[in-house]
Amino acid sequence: MVKQVANRRVVKPITAKYLQNAATYYLERYPSTAEGLRRVLNRRVRKAEAFDAPVMENVQQAISVIVQKFVDAGMIDDKAFAQTKARALHRRGSSTRLMRQKLQHAGVNAETLDEAMVGLDEELHVDPARRELTAAIALARRRKLGPFRQEKDRKDKRDRDLAAMARGGFAYALAKKVIDADDVDALDEG
Repeated sequence: MVKQVANRRVVKPITAKYLQNAATYYLERYPSTAEGLRRVLNRRVRKAEAFDAPVMENVQQAISVIVQKFVDAGMIDDKAFAQTKARALHRRGSSTRLMRQKLQHAGVNAETLDEAMVGLDEELHVDPARRELTAAIALARRRKLGPFRQEKDRKDKRDRDLAAMARGGFAYALAKKVIDADDVDALDEG
């Protein structure tokens, strides 16, 4: 039985086959963690319940089985997801604090998150402090802050630049070091 809502939207009943297809479709389009996929499927169930569509019994058990199937098949790998996402966030200039927050929000557990951070340091051949500095420089470059800003605007925009670095999750001392650098070459040396 398919229920039509508001003359347009069709809400399908929640069955194991529907959940399997929804999970497959989602994973074809987006990388995900096991917890992320679980959230997506639970949203589908809540939406169906909101529109009074039929929902199978033991839906949570079915979701767990489906998620486990994808983990066993290798389509979901939390460790690989965390490492890839950490690498991408670092390139964009995300601080360690912001990376951890985004990965936790994506459903990465603490142990896997720690492994991803260590893996990132090993891949970059740096210690965490140096990684944080390179991320801060990347953010400043991308947002044209501090030494990447036109010289005539630097003094007037200093506080704004420091605030942008703080919102990016960087410590004040590090943000000050990057924003107050004389020029881009001074950052590369430090």
